[in-house]
Amino acid sequence: MSRGRGLLARALLAVLALLGAGAPVSACPSCFSQAQGPLVDAARLGMWLLLAVTLGLQGAFVAFFLYLRRRAARAAGQALDDEWPGLQREWDRKGRWV
Repeated sequence: MSRGRGLLARALLAVLALLGAGAPVSACPSCFSQAQGPLVDAARLGMWLLLAVTLGLQGAFVAFFLYLRRRAARAAGQALDDEWPGLQREWDRKGRWV
């Protein structure tokens, strides 16, 4: 059993060494630190546009939940105003609650 594990470990190490010793990959000029030209400008503009859409959507969620919180507070206050007169009792002339 130990011999099989050693053989498997050596084979795995050999595969990892072959994968790590590959030839360098060539990159396009944009990725290889020569960031100039209209293609790079368009990519930057696209990134800013996606960032603006994401932040705008998150801002809309925050605004909606703030609106819901404000509306819930207003509804709770209105419910208390509607219920308060029913909670108020008065004494009648005979000393009983009315």
